[in-house]
Amino acid sequence: FSTVLSSDLKRFNGGLFKDATALPLNALQLGLLIEAASHNWREVEPAIFGTLLERALDKRQRHKLGAHYTPRAYVERLVNPTVIQPLRDDWLVVQAAAVTLAAQDKQNEARATVQAFHRKLCNIRVLDPACGSGNFLYVALELMKRLEGEVMALLRDLGEDQSALALAGHTVDPHQFLGIELNPWAAAVAELVLWIGYLQWHFRTHGKASPAEPVLRDFKNIENRDAVLDWDARDPRLDDQGNPVTRWDGLGTIEHNVTGERVPDPEARTQVWDYTKPRAAKWPEADFIIGNPPFIGASRMRDALGDGYTEAIRAAYPRVPDSADFVMFWWEKAALAARAYAPAKAKGTRRFGLITTNSLRQTFNRKVLETHLNDPKTPLSLTFAIPDHPWVDAGDGAAVRIAMALAEKGRAEGRLFTVATEAKTADANEGRDVSLNMQRGTIFADLRVGADVAGAKVLKANEGLAHMGVKLHGMGFIVSREEAFSLGLGDAAGEHIRPFLNGRDLVQLSRGAYVIDLYGLSETEVRTRFPSLYQFVLDKVKPERDQNNRDTYRKNWWIFGEPRSELRPAIINIQRYIATTRTAKHRLFQFVDSANIAESKLVVFALSDASQVAVLSARIHEIWALASGAFLEDRPTYNHSQAFNPFPFPTPSDPLKARLRQLGEDLDAHRKRQQAQHPKLTLTAMYNCLEKLRAGDRIEGKDKETYDQGLIGILRDLHDQIDASVAEAYGWPATLTDDEILHNLVALNRERAAEEASGLIRYLRPDYQNPAGQTATAQGEQSTMDIGPAVSTDKAPWPKTLPDQIAAVRDALAAMGEATPDQIARQFQRARAASVLPLLESLAAVGRARAIKDGSFAA
Repeated sequence: FSTVLSSDLKRFNGGLFKDATALPLNALQLGLLIEAASHNWREVEPAIFGTLLERALDKRQRHKLGAHYTPRAYVERLVNPTVIQPLRDDWLVVQAAAVTLAAQDKQNEARATVQAFHRKLCNIRVLDPACGSGNFLYVALELMKRLEGEVMALLRDLGEDQSALALAGHTVDPHQFLGIELNPWAAAVAELVLWIGYLQWHFRTHGKASPAEPVLRDFKNIENRDAVLDWDARDPRLDDQGNPVTRWDGLGTIEHNVTGERVPDPEARTQVWDYTKPRAAKWPEADFIIGNPPFIGASRMRDALGDGYTEAIRAAYPRVPDSADFVMFWWEKAALAARAYAPAKAKGTRRFGLITTNSLRQTFNRKVLETHLNDPKTPLSLTFAIPDHPWVDAGDGAAVRIAMALAEKGRAEGRLFTVATEAKTADANEGRDVSLNMQRGTIFADLRVGADVAGAKVLKANEGLAHMGVKLHGMGFIVSREEAFSLGLGDAAGEHIRPFLNGRDLVQLSRGAYVIDLYGLSETEVRTRFPSLYQFVLDKVKPERDQNNRDTYRKNWWIFGEPRSELRPAIINIQRYIATTRTAKHRLFQFVDSANIAESKLVVFALSDASQVAVLSARIHEIWALASGAFLEDRPTYNHSQAFNPFPFPTPSDPLKARLRQLGEDLDAHRKRQQAQHPKLTLTAMYNCLEKLRAGDRIEGKDKETYDQGLIGILRDLHDQIDASVAEAYGWPATLTDDEILHNLVALNRERAAEEASGLIRYLRPDYQNPAGQTATAQGEQSTMDIGPAVSTDKAPWPKTLPDQIAAVRDALAAMGEATPDQIARQFQRARAASVLPLLESLAAVGRARAIKDGSFAA
C-alpha cells in the first residue's frame, strides 16, 4: 500500500529497478517524463528502443560496438526459419498425434501429448549473443507466445479446464530469452523490451486480469559482458622503460607546418591494453542462437577495438583466420554449439541464424564456414541463406548489403533466397521492401546452390601468376605529372617515379597519376641518392606512417605498406601484364605496360600471351568469376584466389590457340584504338552500350554516340568469336547453360587436381613457373577427389513414441514426394502399412500431407 498514492501497488521488483538512485532532473525533464508516463504503453512497439539506442550513440561508439538497429521485417525473416519453423514442425507432429489419439478415443493421452509439448515449449532457450536492445529476443518471444496460444486452444478443445491452463509460472516468459551485450545501457534496454513485450501479450490475451506478482522478475537472463572474449586481467601495455604504450586515437589531427594538410596529431593518443590469459568466452546453453553481431571488418578491428584486444581475441581463437571479420568469432562459437547438438542429452544448439555483412561468402570469411560444413564426423549444413540482402544503417543512412544464414548439425539441403526486387519504404528505419526467389539444394560455403564452385581446388598450373596490386598506406606517395617532373622524372630519380593505376584509371578516365616507388632501397640510400624524393615523402608520408599501428609500416615508412614483393619478379621479364578491376559492373581484362604500378583494387596477372586475355574475357570465365566471387553493394568482385587460382584453362590445339591469341590481340587493340581516338570514351560506357545491344534495347542519344565512337558492333562480334572459340577449346557446345558450364568447370577442376597429384601440371607460364622444366613428383590420389561417404542402405528403426513415428513418416513422405503406406513402411525396420496409414491420415488432417488416388499420399 502506497501512502503517497493511497492505493495498492503491484510488486514489480526485477533488475530494472535495483538501483533506486533519484536522477537529478530539471523541470523540463520532469515534464517530459510525466508526458511519457501519460501515454498508453500497451500499444508501443518495443522494437523502437533499438532505433533510440543507436541514435543515442555517437558515430565512433556506434562503429566500435558495430551497433546496427535491425528492422522488424528483417528480424522476422531470420527468426522464423531459425526458431519458429522447427518448433512449428514439432507442433504439427504433436497435433497429428493428438488427432490420432482423439480418433481412438484416448482423450487423456491426447492431452498428455500436447501438455508435454507445452512443457518443452516453456523450457526452450533462445540466445542472442550480441543482443543490443533485444529486438531479436522480443520478436522470438512474441512469435513463441503466438504458438503457445495455439497450444492452449487445442488443450481447451481436448477438454483441459481453464484453471489448469492458467498455472502460475507455466508459460513462455522472458526467462527463456537469453542475451549477452557489451553496452550496459543496451543490456538494460533489452531486458525492458522483453518485459514490455511480455506484459503487452498478457493484457492482449487476458484483458484487465493482473499478471502474477512480482510483475517483473530478475531472471538475470541478459548479461552485460563481452560475448566472445574472456580474460583474467586487463593492464596498460608498457614499453621496455616502463612507460605506457599508446597509439593515435584515430581522431585528432593538426595542420602540417610545411604542406598545410591535416595530419595525425602526435598528442592525440589512447592507451594500448594487454589481456592476461585471453580465452573464448562461454555462452549459456541454448536451443537456438540468433542475432546480428557487430559489423567490423578485419582491417578495421585494430582501429575500432584496439591492438591489445585484437591480438587477444586472435590468440583465443586460433582456428579463425586473422583475415576474418569480427563477426566470424560469433559464427565460430555458434557453429561449435550446433555441432555439439545432442537432444537426448539436452546439450548443444539445434539451429543458429546470424546476420553478417555479405562478405560472409568471400574467401577470408568462408574459411570459417568451410571448416564446419566439411567436417567429416560432425558436419553442419546451411539450411537457409540470403546472400545479398539490402540494409540501411539507421545511424548515418549508409546503404550496405548483408547476408543471412542459418545452420544446423548434419547433412541436409537448404533453401537459398535471392533478392528479385527491392524498393524504398516510407520509413527508412524499416529497411527496404524486397521480393525473394528461392532455390532448393545443397548450400555451399559461398552461399550458392548448384555446382560446388567454392569447393574447387587451387591448381598448381595457375600458381604464382595472379596478385593484388600494391597498398600504399600513405596517399603522399601519389604525385601529379607536374610534380613527377619536378622530382626527377626523366632523370636518374625517374626510375622510382612510375605511372600509377587504380580501377577508375582502367575502366573510366585515367588520372595520369604517378607514384613514388622506393621498393628495394634503404632509407640511407634514398636520402643520399635521391634527396628530393626523400624530403617529399618525409613531409607527405612520414607524419601519417608515424601513427600507424604496425611496426613494419612505421619503421619502413618510405616504402609502400604492401609493396607486393611476390608480384615484382613475376612481371620483371615481361613487357606487359593483364589487369582487371577487383570490383566492377563489367568483368574486363586488358593488357597494361609493365612499367605501370597497379593499386590494390586491381588484380594483376603475370601473363603476356593474348590467348589468355581471350580465355579470361570469354563468357565461360565470366560465369565462373561471378559464381566464385561476391558482391560489393551491386557490383561483383573478382577474388583471384577463388576466380583464377582454381580455374581450369582449356588446352587447345596449336591452330586454335593461334586463333585465340589473335582474337585476344584484336580485342585489346580495338578498345585501346577507339579510346585513343575519343579521349572521353570509357570502357564502362562501351560495355554498358554492349549490354543494351545484347538485350535488344534501342540504341539512341548518348548510347548511339558511344556505339559509333566505340564501334560496339565490332566489339560484340569479337566477343562472340571469343566465346565460340573458347567453348571449342574446351570441347563443349557453345549453347551450354550457365549451370552446365559451372558443373563442367568443377568437374574439370577435379580432373586437373587429380592429374597434378599424379605429377602432370599444365603450367600457364612454364618459363616462369617451372624454368628448369622439372617433372612434378606424384603424390598419389588426393582424398579430396573422393565423391563422399558411402550412402548406407540400412533401414532406419521404427520409432517408439507416436510423435516420433509421425515425424518419421512425415520426413519419409517429404523425401519420396508421393508414396503408399506400404512404401513408407518399407523404409523402416518392423513398420507396418496398417500402422502408417492412420499417421498419414493425421498428417493430412493438419495440412502436412494430402490423399491422392489409389491410396497414395503426397507431401
